[in-house]
Amino acid sequence: MTLWRIRATVDDRPGYLSVLTASLALKAVNILAVQVHTTEAGAVDEFLVDAPHVLTEADLRAAVEKGRGRDAWIAPAEAQGLADQPTRVLGLATRLVRDPDALGDALRTLLDADAVTWRPAGPTRAGMRAGSMVLPDPTGGRYDVLRAQPDFTPAEYARAQALVDVAAAAARSADLTTLLLPDGAELVLRPATPDDLPALVAMHERCSAGTRRQRYLTGDGVPGPAQLGRLLDASRVRTLLAAVPGVTSVDTVVAMANLVMEGSLAELSVVVEDGWQRRGVGTALVRRALAHAERLGCAAVLAHTTVDNLAMERTLRRLGHPAPVRRDGAVASTTVPLRHGTSASA
Repeated sequence: MTLWRIRATVDDRPGYLSVLTASLALKAVNILAVQVHTTEAGAVDEFLVDAPHVLTEADLRAAVEKGRGRDAWIAPAEAQGLADQPTRVLGLATRLVRDPDALGDALRTLLDADAVTWRPAGPTRAGMRAGSMVLPDPTGGRYDVLRAQPDFTPAEYARAQALVDVAAAAARSADLTTLLLPDGAELVLRPATPDDLPALVAMHERCSAGTRRQRYLTGDGVPGPAQLGRLLDASRVRTLLAAVPGVTSVDTVVAMANLVMEGSLAELSVVVEDGWQRRGVGTALVRRALAHAERLGCAAVLAHTTVDNLAMERTLRRLGHPAPVRRDGAVASTTVPLRHGTSASA
């Protein structure tokens, strides 16, 4: 016997599903699981079947058409398809509770998608077409989901949206990570929000001119609220902060890492307040940022620093990402290829 997946549209009328299943039964096809997707064109019936080895795709298609099915899509199935859909979805939800950044991979598995690509939020709105979906990323941006066949159905879109909701809830509960520094001090690592703008301005005012120059490469002035506010735009930039726990004033934020997304490339920048430098804060932020870029499917991360700032180069080497450095005048650029840099997400 051989496993197959079959989808076919039938008129949404009493008895039509039984006609289709009877036609398959006449070919000794054993139906192991069935789902019904309601669409405007009719009921899309999806079967996981076990068919005799001698039956070909053409034989199955003929049986479907004889059973009043149309627009049939038929493909070989694998043993993991034997897990029923509720069990599969619950397993993916459990995975997201443990790792909210795995949303891209979870969507690919749920939808048997050909590609899931994270993109900055743009004019394209969430929605569904025959072979594509656009879904919001709870932490900013969107996921573009593609599948050549079969066409997506409203039921699948609803399932995908529900999975996004699970990831959003899990991300809210996992936003805070406590960082214990080698000297015993504690910091909280968390994503930035627009409400952090006053704290970022205050942190930059406390930084020395040299520290600001190493981060922004030109000049030694304090970046204004408009410039720092752009780093809090979650549609294009992922900003991670290190903050003193239990402090609510503008003095709380002591370090920041930014990932500016440009297609499959992410530009990484880090600034650490002078009093917190050389204590492992920058290393922790870089490690977290690189992992995030990898889960988003970035092919590489690019870091620009001043040539006299060797901290980034040492940090990347310490984290197992040694990369050649290209020096151009006062600027040193490092491109770090990522192991899982594909069109798929995280």
